[in-house]
Amino acid sequence: MGSSFDRKGLVLLVATIVAWAGSWIAMKVMVPYMGAFQITASRFLLGAAALFAVLLVTGRPLGIPPWKMTLLIGVTQTAGFQVLVQLALTQGGVGKVAGLAYTMPFWVIIFAWMILGERPGARQGVAFAFAAAGLICFLEPWHGLGNWLSATLAVGAGLSWGLGTVLSKRMFDRHAPDVMTFTAWQLLLGGMAAVPAAIWVPQPPVLWGWPLTLALLYSALIATAAAWLLWLLVLRRLPASIAGLSSLGVPLVATFLAWLLLNEYPTWSEISGLALIMIGLVVVSRKGRADGR
Repeated sequence: MGSSFDRKGLVLLVATIVAWAGSWIAMKVMVPYMGAFQITASRFLLGAAALFAVLLVTGRPLGIPPWKMTLLIGVTQTAGFQVLVQLALTQGGVGKVAGLAYTMPFWVIIFAWMILGERPGARQGVAFAFAAAGLICFLEPWHGLGNWLSATLAVGAGLSWGLGTVLSKRMFDRHAPDVMTFTAWQLLLGGMAAVPAAIWVPQPPVLWGWPLTLALLYSALIATAAAWLLWLLVLRRLPASIAGLSSLGVPLVATFLAWLLLNEYPTWSEISGLALIMIGLVVVSRKGRADGR
């Protein structure tokens, strides 16, 4: 691909990172007001409704893409990731949980190799090593991971997202569905998957107010409907493993926003980890340019 194609991908990637980083703040804000399963169902059903409205207005196709794979992606990359993250955030801070959840790029590399045959190259291995070292510094295991359940849930969220990312890449490679149509159905099926738990799993009563309303609207319309559409466009332009490593920018921005808005101050070890992760991002982006993507 030409350099103009790279610039488009960069713009899409930056917009996605900013939108998703803001969603971490919104998710943390919602924790005291609504249960994890209720947040997941509300967020994705509202996001799906917004996208289906756009489909109707623009006359785009409404038919569901291959439903089995769409359902599996909805359960892994949508419902599974969101539920696990929300449960982790009930006991952990934004920076720590985001860092653990964004082990997803490592899972993407493994799943992309297993499912898509995208064998990691030497430069990608170097980027992987820098990112892994950064996450180790960021998590400070020598001080303990804090609540082990929160940590386990956050890492499980990363695994779930990584699998969903690779399955999305396979969906586009094999079936080339309309991006907006696929996104709408993915969100709808993922939201519906969370509805039974939202109804039957005991959760605190919902406390409606401006904080919850604004955070939910941001999560549903910006961080879900708009950002997921952007993310799928990124996946169409980049190998799954590179897109996954590049998404490490989200916890960097989320950590900064948590510091700015929630007074969650990073330690020097965490700052060192963020620097190492950024080096990994530079390395993997240089791989993309060398390949002409």
